[in-house]
Amino acid sequence: MNSPLLPELVAGSDRTALRFAAAELTYRDLNRLASHLADRLRGRARVAVWATPTMETCVAVVAALVAGVPVVPVNPKIGERELTHVVADSEPDVVLSAPNVELPGPLASLARLPVQVSPADVVATPTAAEPDGETPAFVVYTSGTTGPPKGVVLPRRALAANLDALAEAWGWTADDVLVHGLPLFHVHGLILGVVGPLRRGGSLHHLGRFSSSGVGTELAREATMLFGVPTMYHRLVADCADDPALAAAVGRARLLVSGSAALPATDHARLAELTGQRVVERYGMTETLMNCSVRADGDRRPGTVGLPLPGVDLRLVDDSGTPVGALDGETVGEIEVRGPNLFLGYLNRPDATAEVMRDGWFRTGDMAVRDPDGYVRIVGRRATDLIKSGGYKIGAGEIENVLLEHPGVAEVAVTGEPDADLGERIVAWVVPAGPAPSAEDLADHVARLLAPHKRPRVVRFRESLPRNEMGKVLKRALDG
Repeated sequence: MNSPLLPELVAGSDRTALRFAAAELTYRDLNRLASHLADRLRGRARVAVWATPTMETCVAVVAALVAGVPVVPVNPKIGERELTHVVADSEPDVVLSAPNVELPGPLASLARLPVQVSPADVVATPTAAEPDGETPAFVVYTSGTTGPPKGVVLPRRALAANLDALAEAWGWTADDVLVHGLPLFHVHGLILGVVGPLRRGGSLHHLGRFSSSGVGTELAREATMLFGVPTMYHRLVADCADDPALAAAVGRARLLVSGSAALPATDHARLAELTGQRVVERYGMTETLMNCSVRADGDRRPGTVGLPLPGVDLRLVDDSGTPVGALDGETVGEIEVRGPNLFLGYLNRPDATAEVMRDGWFRTGDMAVRDPDGYVRIVGRRATDLIKSGGYKIGAGEIENVLLEHPGVAEVAVTGEPDADLGERIVAWVVPAGPAPSAEDLADHVARLLAPHKRPRVVRFRESLPRNEMGKVLKRALDG
């Protein structure tokens, strides 16, 4: 018999599982709500969840996990084109959302189940047997550098193995109370930030939306851990500098974790100076969940993502695929990983799955070096077209394709450039077709068709784009 993915849910204790503002659910409440909803989900192929940062999203996801049905979390700010693709590609049988929420486009035509978050008058039903570990748990859509987003199929064994490895590295226990304000439609906010504490039997206090004051309030009370992205920590540093009480609250945390992009060394140093806290960084991808982390009891060196997690095999390879064994902090190779944390493949894309696998190793596309103590330092992407902005990984190619549909754009290249708040900001280099459109018009065009976080923050107009003899744009030759 398989071990339950969420043991404390099965036990149904009176411990707090989830809190959003004044709303709170114990494990007994959550079990009652989730098992009741799970009865209506069993046997379905996939379910979409309108993933707002709310209690309804968490209950919906837990119910689907109880039912053994894979969840397709949908970004509530998704553009119409991306939404059409996600729904057509994943073919969910039903969409779960809070009651009375107006759903857009193709979601509105799906069968819908409203999610109840009041346990009153809801009777718990017997828990079914735990599904096999290879059963898909999530289909999370991630943008590549070209083409539409791909659906990453994550099995239950990847969640269990990876969350347990993180627990070992971070000393994460049932006594921990996690606070975060991350979105609930990607790996960081949803799998690590919601399923993670529930697997441990601990608590999640979600802010709804990140704010330094909200973080400070929770850390001054029960919260012991904070998950965030560099944008959030940058703001937290600035606010701690102006508010000694906030700095003191942050200083009481057991663990601060940053991910999704590198945290600038300046923010590391300032936060340590203001609060006495040193941030732990980790490294992962949607396809692999987390691969590396600095341990809670390890050396929290800025610029590193620590050691491979327990159970994760990690190697660097050269361009021919030959392993690079040097631990000199200088020899660069591409990161490849294997282990129980790996995805099952891209939904409906065996070709794309085959492209990223090499003899059981996942080819991440990330380039790194390893220090003498084995610590991994990521130095960039093999491709130049992945932009990390505000905690998101954004493909330049899809933005370029959408901008080329604008009547005022003749040619375009999209790059990222350093930004103190976002990590990188999206820059569009545009050759106009006639009179130049406004930067706001181009940004709105991208936000409408893709998503707001993919809009260019800067637009620079050029008479031409630098190209090589094959006609490919030389992005490295672009400058301000």
